[in-house]
Amino acid sequence: MRIRVLAIGDVTGKSGVGVLAKHLKSMQADMNIDFTVVNGENADVIGARPQQIRQIFEAGADVVTLGNHTFRKADIIPMLDEEYRLLRPANYAPQAPGRGYGVYNLDGPTVLVVSLIGRVFMDVGPDNPFFEIDRILKRTGADIRLVDFHAEATSEKLAMANYLDGRVSALWGTHTHVQTSDECVLSGGTGYITDIGTTGPRNSVLGVDPAQSVSRFLGNPPEFYKSAEGPCKVEGAVFTVNTLTSLCESVERVRIDD
Repeated sequence: MRIRVLAIGDVTGKSGVGVLAKHLKSMQADMNIDFTVVNGENADVIGARPQQIRQIFEAGADVVTLGNHTFRKADIIPMLDEEYRLLRPANYAPQAPGRGYGVYNLDGPTVLVVSLIGRVFMDVGPDNPFFEIDRILKRTGADIRLVDFHAEATSEKLAMANYLDGRVSALWGTHTHVQTSDECVLSGGTGYITDIGTTGPRNSVLGVDPAQSVSRFLGNPPEFYKSAEGPCKVEGAVFTVNTLTSLCESVERVRIDD
């Protein structure tokens, strides 16, 4: 038996939530998707609010992962404890609200989803993600094992993928918002791509209005980020996983232009 997993890259801003709601269910039908993980940490441009997370679930997500902006909006904190399908990075401090992984039943096969955050160029001070994933895999069993690694450095993502090769079904990178072209199945059978991209405005700098981003790099006084306007896109990747071996058979990049 095989299942097809769709991973959707960082949903950014109101337009990102909107384009996801418009296209996700038809994508799932057209691509024969069995399970969908969406990174929603930028649904409010920086951070996410409960209503946006609910909209992402209503759009068709089975699990929503977060990242370095998990706690930027305080009103999401109660939801982290209440909603078992909402995951913040597992290697945050143990007293942090919420959970970093979950096991979900897929009408037979069980699916483990782990949210991890990198440490290179990150200012959130997380625990070592390599040690944390070892602890999770040691105490948690599932037929399919999926990891969203929210990290800045490509080297850290590639190192994690090779460290977990053969031990997880798929690992994909999020956070940099730029889809990479290195999708592959590693030698041990783990599906991998360095970054699955972003879901939101096409003509933007990581979802942000380009003029505002340029202004920041010119050294002008900072201002609250504003989502760019105009046409949108949905980006991600599809992993086909054999449930008997728990290993990936193929990886396909996905991009839908609105």
